[in-house]
Amino acid sequence: MRLDRQKSKALRWTLAIVVAIVVAIGLVLLFLLTQATDNRAMYERNYARLFTLNVVVAVVLLGVISWVAWRLFRRLRQGRFGSRLLVKLAAVFALAGFVPGLLIYVVSYQFVSRSIESWFDVQVEGALEAGLGLGRATIETLSSDLASKTRASAAQLQDTPDVVAGLMLERLREQLEVRDATLWSGSGQVLASVGESRFQLNPEKPAPSQFRQARTQRAVTWVEGLEDGSAMAPAQARIKALVVVPRTGLDMLDEPRFLVVTQALPETLVANALAVTEAHREYQERALARQGLRRMYIGTLTLSLFLAVFGAVLLAVVLGNQITRPLLLLADGVRQVAAGDLTPKAALQGRDELGGLTRSFADMTQQLADARGAVESSMEQVNAARENLQTILDNLTAGVMVLDAQGVIRSVNPGATRILRVPLAAWEGKRLADIEGLADFARNVQQQFDRFVEERAEHALDHWQQSFELGPPSGSPAAGTGGESTLTLVARGAELPGKDWLLVFDDISEIVSAQRAQAWGEVARRLAHEIKNPLTPIQLSAERLEKKLTGKVEAAEQTVLTKSVKTIVDQVDAMKRLVNEFRDYARLPAAELKPLELNALVGEVMHLYGGDSARVPVRADLDERCPRVMGDAQQLRQVLHNLLQNAQDATDTAGRSGPEFPVIVRTQWVEASGRVRLSVLDWGVGFPEAILKRAFEPYVTTKAKGTGLGLAVVKKIADEHGARIDLANRLAEEQVVGAQVSLSFAVEKPAPA
Repeated sequence: MRLDRQKSKALRWTLAIVVAIVVAIGLVLLFLLTQATDNRAMYERNYARLFTLNVVVAVVLLGVISWVAWRLFRRLRQGRFGSRLLVKLAAVFALAGFVPGLLIYVVSYQFVSRSIESWFDVQVEGALEAGLGLGRATIETLSSDLASKTRASAAQLQDTPDVVAGLMLERLREQLEVRDATLWSGSGQVLASVGESRFQLNPEKPAPSQFRQARTQRAVTWVEGLEDGSAMAPAQARIKALVVVPRTGLDMLDEPRFLVVTQALPETLVANALAVTEAHREYQERALARQGLRRMYIGTLTLSLFLAVFGAVLLAVVLGNQITRPLLLLADGVRQVAAGDLTPKAALQGRDELGGLTRSFADMTQQLADARGAVESSMEQVNAARENLQTILDNLTAGVMVLDAQGVIRSVNPGATRILRVPLAAWEGKRLADIEGLADFARNVQQQFDRFVEERAEHALDHWQQSFELGPPSGSPAAGTGGESTLTLVARGAELPGKDWLLVFDDISEIVSAQRAQAWGEVARRLAHEIKNPLTPIQLSAERLEKKLTGKVEAAEQTVLTKSVKTIVDQVDAMKRLVNEFRDYARLPAAELKPLELNALVGEVMHLYGGDSARVPVRADLDERCPRVMGDAQQLRQVLHNLLQNAQDATDTAGRSGPEFPVIVRTQWVEASGRVRLSVLDWGVGFPEAILKRAFEPYVTTKAKGTGLGLAVVKKIADEHGARIDLANRLAEEQVVGAQVSLSFAVEKPAPA
């Protein structure tokens, strides 16, 4: 588009320059043509050439107008915007120039034709000849009068010597009122002069013929400054008189003298005489070239009409283009804006209203582009903020849910799905209460929101917070296990600006489990203190009774006594073991972490569990690449003992004994995380879902006679070592084939250089 605009602009400039040159040449030639009509010589030499050049300019203008008309016709057929307006403007300007021009041409043609004929009237010719004769008669009268006066004055010089002739000449000049007087000898020598000639070194000398004529006729006059082609001004036209000075009787043999006087002609007379003479000459010349003059004027008039009309049409096209060009720019810009293109638009730099309109439209488009850019920038920022918020929501461990006033799910984050163990994304647009297993949760949440709305204004509340307990969803592995898989949630609700409800909740089951472990530790400490002290007296008292009464009672009573004492002692021992286990759990010493070879520690423990001949054998699978870890050897031995005993008991309880079902102790170096993993795998029945979530809490066990403190002690030792502990069921073809307990330890850090 920019290239097309540049080409169009270059074409317009080229056309404008060519038209300006042609018009200038036409005007110059027309001016020269009109000047040639006042100069016959120039007319005869250059009229045909000038007329031909003007015709060529007219033809060029006609060609330009034809080309422009063809372009207008093509634009009109293409239906381009502004073509009809441009055609109308061109027609209006052409008619405005052609009709008056044609009218003036007709009137001028008639006027020129009749005027030329009227120039050559007989009365005009007679008047010019009468004026010419009158002028000649007047000049002749003045010449005769000057000659008479000069002869009379010359008689006064006949007795005047040449020496004093100058004084007499001055007196005669004043009497005659002439401009100049000169006394000449018969040989052509100046004897005396007054007036202008006395300042001349070589006064103008009459011709020899004039001297001869003066001797014969006694007086000769002639006029200077009125001849054809004379270079004198009208003020310098003059009459000269040449007379012979009379001789005395005694001087008959002396050389004759001549008196020449010069008298200026009146300027008005001279000007009128010249004008009449010039007019008579031109009249005679024009009379001889009457038809040619008529053709010249008619041709000049016709060519002027053509140039005026062609110039008007071309001016109409140019002005129309100047008027429609801003409209075309505006139309093109409007179409681009309508199509969504807000790139900078072209604008004209003219000072008229249309140029200002294009600049205003360009400014408006620029403002729209800036506004759209600002909106797009704002949208990008909003989208970036939304993406950041979505990323934050997706990576939150807490569940976030947006509900409307009717409890319909607007949006959820993955944390909500993970916590509630329900694909909530598939339930967007549906009510939370319709999800199976969450009806009670939805009802409680709705009650909290209703209570929040009622109490918000009174207590200036901006949110509510409440804890809930959820049972396992129907159909889940934990369903029907007796409520051991209950989720403990803490939920927080608030109202969004759009009148929707925001619900944020988190699973605090592990926190509750930790609180329970802390409570169990406190219970263990109290049991160790309150229960252990009376157990020893009870045992001693029972043994003393048996010792005192043995042999003093009958056999049947002795049997009862022995059995009862044994029962008391056994139960006291069991109570002691229970109290000791609680004491060990509560008073587990802090770990002393030192660099430790985990594989070597496993090898030491493996010696205590025999070989493959054991009922439930233990097999080691050690990774030789394992680096040393930071650990407490004594506590880690206790961990291994607890895990191996639990694994053997689970495998034996499941009825899977023998070499083909060994308990596996495995070490593994995980390069990705930079940690060493210790795993114990059994072949038991696995853990129920409820136990998996609370297996590390005290008194949670799957054994019929267990206290549930083994894994709790393992969890506590793992926390002391900063290790991560995982408990999972082993699956084979979607069937549980055992359990796996894994601990991940940090490796030894290299010593600083």
